[in-house]
Amino acid sequence: MNEKTLPRAQAEYRGTARQPRVEIHVVNLEKSFGSHRVLDGISLEVVCGEMIAIVGESGSGKTTLLRLIVGLEQPDRGRILLADHESAGSPLVDLAALDPDGLARIQRHWAVVFQGNALMSGRTVEANIALPLREVQHLDESVICSRVLDAVREVALDPARDLDLTVEQLSGGMAKRVAIARALALDPILLLYDEPTTGLDPKVAEQIQSLIGSVHRTKTAGGSARTTVLVTHDKDMLYRLQPRIIMLGRGRIVFDGTYEAFQNSGSPVTRPYFDLMPKLHGAMRGLHA
Repeated sequence: MNEKTLPRAQAEYRGTARQPRVEIHVVNLEKSFGSHRVLDGISLEVVCGEMIAIVGESGSGKTTLLRLIVGLEQPDRGRILLADHESAGSPLVDLAALDPDGLARIQRHWAVVFQGNALMSGRTVEANIALPLREVQHLDESVICSRVLDAVREVALDPARDLDLTVEQLSGGMAKRVAIARALALDPILLLYDEPTTGLDPKVAEQIQSLIGSVHRTKTAGGSARTTVLVTHDKDMLYRLQPRIIMLGRGRIVFDGTYEAFQNSGSPVTRPYFDLMPKLHGAMRGLHA
């Protein structure tokens, strides 16, 4: 990777004695489903405060990589190390070495916004946001109430009007805002999104893009910078947020650099995908509609 494509969060430290704290370290990751090798030796490092977007054609392993990072899938080979924010200095720990209690301990500082939002049907907005605060963080009810109200306001919903709505009463854009509010209420250091604008019309998608950027720039209550990982085909979101781009192809990383370098690339691998992104994103929107 040359100087032009060096991720901003890493470039800021070049020439200084200070080193960036690593949030995610993936080493030689392999994953197959049957005879299909989805990931074939992926190595990746994400530093604290970065926003990265994982892109690539359908079936390239984007969502699989995301699920491996949060422990929803197990790799065939390789290691996944994540920062343990429960320990001084936030050292990296190997997910494979953690027992269920150890995994739950570091998961308290993550939040995932799933492609389908994963909201509980038949339950209210308030109940959906409050549940992980009770079940994961075991907070007092007074703290939960405060967190829910703050998160709802943060995503531009109205507590007086929207808290008692059920999932079935929400529009697509509102449901995505509730999913982000639920994540935000956990006050995570690491935020992961799987296709966050899929199925949304362009105007609502633009609002969600801006919201994701705003959440990323807001520090946690403890003063930590947030790290954001996006899986997406949404070229407009990449242009708006300017993340570091990681492109997967044939199970490997085929591009790692800035949005500008990605946009201007003449590579026979990246250029066709870049030009095809609006069509792929539109096809995903059609499927969800």
